[in-house]
Amino acid sequence: MNSMADWTLWRSFGAVAANGSLSAAARALGLSQPTVGRHIEALERELGAKLFERAVSGFRPTELGLRAYEQVKKAAEALAEAELFAAGAGGALEGSVRITASVVTSHYTLPKMLARLRLEFPMIALELVPTDSAENLLMREADIAVRMFRPTQLDLIARKIGESAIVACAHRDYIAKRGRPRTPADLTAHDLIGFDRSEILIATARQLGFPLERKHFTLRCDNQSALWELLKAGGGIGFAQENIVRETEGMEVIALDLPIPPLEVWLTSHRELYASRRIRAIYDRLGEMLGEWLGGKSMR
Repeated sequence: MNSMADWTLWRSFGAVAANGSLSAAARALGLSQPTVGRHIEALERELGAKLFERAVSGFRPTELGLRAYEQVKKAAEALAEAELFAAGAGGALEGSVRITASVVTSHYTLPKMLARLRLEFPMIALELVPTDSAENLLMREADIAVRMFRPTQLDLIARKIGESAIVACAHRDYIAKRGRPRTPADLTAHDLIGFDRSEILIATARQLGFPLERKHFTLRCDNQSALWELLKAGGGIGFAQENIVRETEGMEVIALDLPIPPLEVWLTSHRELYASRRIRAIYDRLGEMLGEWLGGKSMR
């Protein structure tokens, strides 16, 4: 086999080892399950050794497979870093830039900014990845990330853009029907909208001295965009970023004496990617737009 074929087989091996099954590996690689299966069989024939134990629960690496996987991960990281250097060498303001952000930020903050960026940089295609998981910039899952926390990953350029205040809010239709709470204690008499499995709101409220319980949240969902739509529909009172509330027709801030910590907004990129003119241009301009937005300037 030539070197290209070798790496193709090892790449499939790494995906199966990381995901535990042929089907999950195929989805991760964008290949068919039979193709991944053939790659594993071909690699084991070439090596004359078993790399996986097949079981009902999936593919479990053998001792040899575990040792090989560590080396494959190192090789993948080295190749990704080489691609970063190559991407950083690009000098033209054309090509594509991949941006990742939380689901809420992707849905309700970035669209108008990305539309403006397209007008300002017509030769640059923009790819948006909405996710609440931390995408790995080193592995080229994104070029730029908007984070609501300070990044700790090595080899990143990170700039704090500002802070986004979190407030209690509800649609005016709900307030008209149920009234406006004046104190935190009044919230327990209202329909609250919050997370299902996550207890972050309950934990934060208790840290602030306010004993919220799961039973107080009568509409629950772990998808933050769905939560926001429930709030917009007048389903109850919830918590959201103040700027998004103020820019949404019908939504109102409910002033309560709750010192809720704001979200920090960070813009990050890999230092090698930042050396690329197109990525640097989008990074800098997006930072300016986010700064304006956090300062209260409307994106309408």
